[in-house]
Amino acid sequence: MTLHAALKPLQKALATATAEGVQEALKVISPDAVIHMCHPFGDIAGTDVYNTLYAPLMDTMPGLERRDMITLTNVTPEGETWVGCMGNYMGTMLRPWLDIPPTGHLTHMRYHEFFRIEEGRVIQAQIIWDIPEVMMQAWAWPMAPQLGKYLATPAPMTQDGLVAEGDGTATMDHVIAMLTDLCKYPLKPDPAVMQLETYWHPRSNCYGPAGIGTGRGIAGFRNWHQIPFLKAMPDRKLDALGDLMSHWFGQGEYVCETGWPNMRLTVSEGEWMGLTPAGREILMCSLDFWRVEDGLICENWVLVDLLDVYRQLGVDVFARMRAFNKARNLGPITLPEGEFT
Repeated sequence: MTLHAALKPLQKALATATAEGVQEALKVISPDAVIHMCHPFGDIAGTDVYNTLYAPLMDTMPGLERRDMITLTNVTPEGETWVGCMGNYMGTMLRPWLDIPPTGHLTHMRYHEFFRIEEGRVIQAQIIWDIPEVMMQAWAWPMAPQLGKYLATPAPMTQDGLVAEGDGTATMDHVIAMLTDLCKYPLKPDPAVMQLETYWHPRSNCYGPAGIGTGRGIAGFRNWHQIPFLKAMPDRKLDALGDLMSHWFGQGEYVCETGWPNMRLTVSEGEWMGLTPAGREILMCSLDFWRVEDGLICENWVLVDLLDVYRQLGVDVFARMRAFNKARNLGPITLPEGEFT
């Protein structure tokens, strides 16, 4: 199975969201569940999910749709059952949301959502919504332009992200080996130690979050993401180091990872996303999906809580956005029904 049976009612309810349907389906979340949500929401209780997250989003985008493109379910090496979902929330943005001005147009927001299931209930969730993606569509992004390409993130090329089968062990081993070799640099100063050609398909796509963007092939990955990232934060540390922990699981040729947080880094050199070195250690949450084909990574979907990264570095993105948009009308938009005049 690719989606745990416990979450199917929620998937169905959010596909054509109504207040009654979503509230009923959210009962799958245990009242004392901890929902780790991206900035500016932070951690919220299971009982607050509808009022804090979905009611405001549905008010902003009447007719909201949640479109899954990847759903994976499996047991982690630690024996926990996790579900990972990737897709887009879509709707016409008619009202401001988080002070982002409405556009009056179809708006998309990628999500990576991970749920831990126990006895048929969600007891923990780790969720990133790509809020900067919404800001960019509203021409309200107040930070530096991204290096990678901006696009509405596509589903897997093979169109099988909802029906993956198999235990995924070989796929997970391949991706973990890739990350292990990535972390050998710059401790070993030759970039060849990362062996990217061993792990990545020459026509791979790395779909990064808004603010970083998408890169095509190894050259795109290096130029638009990896080189700026490593120049700024050469001391990155991953996984189980003190308070860091990742949860890995896969199915067939797909594998995913979630951690809250799962990286520790110091912004010490270079420039990254328009930020000058701060010499400040940060913790980063990165929720990722990979698709492997013929032994090579063909697609990688990455969401990082970039708004929280800015927060840790002393930058209030929302305050900057409000300052940039003082002269814009933040009132609701009413569209005519399309009558010819």
